[in-house]
Amino acid sequence: MGKSRSTGGSDGLEVDNRLVARLLEEIAQLLADQGANQFRVGAYRKAAQTLRELRQPVAEILEEEGPSGLVRLPGIGRSIASAIAQLGKTGKIPLLQRLRGEHAPERVFTSVAEIGPKLAARIHEELGIDSLSELQTAAWDGRLAGLEGMGPKRVQAVREALAGRFEQADRHSRLDALSSLENEPPIAELLEIDRTYLHQVAQDRLPQIAPRRFNPEGSAWLPIMHTQRGERHYTAMFSNTARAHEFGKTRDWVVIYRDDATDHGQWTVITASFGKLQGKRIVRGREAECAEHYRTLGEVP
Repeated sequence: MGKSRSTGGSDGLEVDNRLVARLLEEIAQLLADQGANQFRVGAYRKAAQTLRELRQPVAEILEEEGPSGLVRLPGIGRSIASAIAQLGKTGKIPLLQRLRGEHAPERVFTSVAEIGPKLAARIHEELGIDSLSELQTAAWDGRLAGLEGMGPKRVQAVREALAGRFEQADRHSRLDALSSLENEPPIAELLEIDRTYLHQVAQDRLPQIAPRRFNPEGSAWLPIMHTQRGERHYTAMFSNTARAHEFGKTRDWVVIYRDDATDHGQWTVITASFGKLQGKRIVRGREAECAEHYRTLGEVP
C-alpha cells in the first residue's frame, strides 16, 4: 500500500490510503471533541477503517472511476468521497480545515483563470461557495454569471479552466448543478439552525476553536456547532473572513455547512439591512424564499 499517483493537477497531493485514513480519523476526532453526533463521528471512523484495509490505491480508483468509484466501498458516501477527491486535487479537505480553524477557501479560487483575490473573496462571501467543485457548479447553474463583474466571457473562461481540472465532462457539471439545486435544504430549516446557533452562543454552550486567520493571539473565540436534521448533518459557525472583519460582522454572519452521506453545501445567514426584510435573518442567495417564509408567518407584508 505504497504511495499512489496524484489525482489532480499541480496543486494536487501524492496521497496514499494510509494518509487518507489518518486525515479521516482526525476529522472524526475533531467532530467528537466538538460535540458532533456520534453517528457522524462513526461514519468518518468507518471510512478510515475501509481505507486502511483497502488493497487498491485510492488514487487509482479516483483516476479510473471518479468519486463514484469510492461510493461503492463500505462506509463511504458521497460527501466523504468528495472530500477524498478534493484532497487529491488540491491537497486539502475543506471540512478538516474548518474543524481545525484554518479555512481560507478564497485562496483556492485565485488559482483559476480570470479570478483575482478581490473577486475570489466576493465569490466566497456573496455566493457562499467553498470549493472548486462548487465553483464549477455555480459556473453552470447561473449563480456565477449573476455576480457583478462576471460577464459571459469571464464565466466561460472559468468553465474552461475548471473543466481541465476535473475528470467530469461539462455535461456532468450541468447535471450536478441541477441535482444540487433540487437538494437545497428548506429555508425554514436553515433559519432554524441559525437561530439555534445564535441562542447557544448567547448561552455560552458551544465549544470554541482558535481560527488561524485574523487571530494573532491564537485565542479560542470562534463558537462551532454540529447538529443534525433527519439524515442531514450541519456545522455552523460565525464567518471568519476578511469581509466579515472589514464590516464588523464576525458576530452576525453565520455560515452553515452541510456534510453528510447524501450531499454537501454551504449557506451564509445574515441580518438584512434594508428593504422589507430589514432586521430579519436571511440566507444569502435565497432572499425570495426568505421573504415568502416570513410572509407565511405573517411577519412581513
